[in-house]
Amino acid sequence: MNFVEELRWRGMIQDIMPGTEEMLKQGMATAYVGIDPTADSLHIGHLVGVMMLKHFQMAGHRPLALVGGATGMIGDPSGKSEERNLLSEEVLRHNQECIKNQLLKFLDFESKAANVAEIVNNYDWMKEFSFLGFLREVGKHLTVNYMMAKDSVQKRLETGISFTEFTYQLVQGYDFLYLYETKNCRLQMGGSDQWGNITTGTELIRRKTGGEAFALTCPLITKADGGKFGKTEKGNVWLDPEKTSPYAFYQFWLNCSDDDTKKYIRIFTLFSRDEIEAMEKEQDAAPHLRILQKALAKDLTIKVHGESEYNQAVEASEILFGKGTTETLQHLDERTLLTVFEGVPQYTVSKAELEQGIGIVDFLAEKTTIFPSKGEARRMLKDGGVSVNKAKVAEEAIVSCSSLLNNRYVLVQKGKKNYFLVKAV
Repeated sequence: MNFVEELRWRGMIQDIMPGTEEMLKQGMATAYVGIDPTADSLHIGHLVGVMMLKHFQMAGHRPLALVGGATGMIGDPSGKSEERNLLSEEVLRHNQECIKNQLLKFLDFESKAANVAEIVNNYDWMKEFSFLGFLREVGKHLTVNYMMAKDSVQKRLETGISFTEFTYQLVQGYDFLYLYETKNCRLQMGGSDQWGNITTGTELIRRKTGGEAFALTCPLITKADGGKFGKTEKGNVWLDPEKTSPYAFYQFWLNCSDDDTKKYIRIFTLFSRDEIEAMEKEQDAAPHLRILQKALAKDLTIKVHGESEYNQAVEASEILFGKGTTETLQHLDERTLLTVFEGVPQYTVSKAELEQGIGIVDFLAEKTTIFPSKGEARRMLKDGGVSVNKAKVAEEAIVSCSSLLNNRYVLVQKGKKNYFLVKAV
């Protein structure tokens, strides 16, 4: 597999330094991607760099995932309008461990292969550096003129940039130099907003050692409407199921537009060119079936969360479209249930009363106001228009503790599309 050709047809190359492809053809090479450890989970924006490392490893090369413990203490000005908060070493170490566990799902860190992946933390080599030592070893090799010319610096001059952030590119440049000297790493990859920081590293290597290093960046992923990829109304889409439930994760990919999905399925999955083109033909012939979205959502949800969580996400998705059953509902954990029915009207009833049992008419029109009157509730019950936990109920039905989902909730459906969640307290 030719790594550069693979990335090129997938639309994953923005800039590439001349000579990169020729260097990779000489044999097994080592490359790294930097990951910001300011949270204890990756979000889907990180997956672009992770997939670059995945393809790199599949092509027979050795990937390094650099967790920026030191750079995370400073803050990268690239693409930022203001300085960010600094984190303690303890927090950064915790974040690194969490991130590594997520990377294990994508990269081989554990085999005996020559190109086994490795995770490194730049805090390990930066923590002993004195300020004077850094000025002598790094600072003297690059001019202020060179550093000022970088886009990441230029864009911040109007709002102001601290000396700390200004020197960020030197720290990242030294990372590349350190890995070049200790790991024989000759390639750094990242998003296109990192081009300036990456080329600072190649320049530092050239000036300090006379050696040659290379840079490759991928386009910043955006949505067809110009919005930021991976952002929802609630913020980032995380890989940690506690931050973004597997159901919400699955739904994010399932709800992508056709144009976005054609781009994302190339970037975030390992489907071959032939497989993708075949699916695209099916999609074009029957867009309503959402072949591409389903394939993308399935592939990534299984990769990140596992097959059982994927199956539950599919079942949960079907509930809203009338295909779910009482059994399906009973399989849902509380977090997924609340995510599926987020935003529907909610009521509370006494658990003590449920232990005695509440007639369905009283439940619908007195204990809650799902119906404005008992007469209206009876009419709809008679017409078969009311379901409790996805099962149609008649006027003589009783709602009791045995009706509770997760020992806490009752789902009422009025007509086809009106849902109500009743919580026992």
